[in-house]
Amino acid sequence: MELRVKEICKQKGMLMEDLATKLGVTRITLTRNINGNPTLSTLEKIAVALGVEVIELFSHNRGDFTALIDHGGKLYRFDSIDELKDFIWGQIIE
Repeated sequence: MELRVKEICKQKGMLMEDLATKLGVTRITLTRNINGNPTLSTLEKIAVALGVEVIELFSHNRGDFTALIDHGGKLYRFDSIDELKDFIWGQIIE
């Protein structure tokens, strides 16, 4: 999962250190969260601190469609309607 946090910070004239301070974490913790597998809660906090929607944190270079689904505490990303349909049908059949 590629996040655009650094890019958004740069666009807003904010340093990663500034964002970390807003979030009440160290810059190292913020970097680990961004480069790791952040929870939806963490993504929401980052988005609020940056003044953007959560979806804006994700790379947009995969096409015109992106869906994020939080299911059972896990965040899923789909880059096509077919991927989303397959996931939904898989959940219905289970």
